[in-house]
Amino acid sequence: MAEIIENYSGRRNIRLNTNDIISIVREYQNITADCYNYNDIRNRLNKVELYLPEDL
Repeated sequence: MAEIIENYSGRRNIRLNTNDIISIVREYQNITADCYNYNDIRNRLNKVELYLPEDL
């Protein structure tokens, strides 16, 4: 699961493991199936919300 790394002098970082990355890519591929150009992909991705679970 994703882990938020606190950075008190700026933005926080999110640590991803291999399974997190594969899950994101798999979800991207499912969402963008049957899209054939950049604008179609962007339009479809703008309509969905993706979440990373946080490891506490």
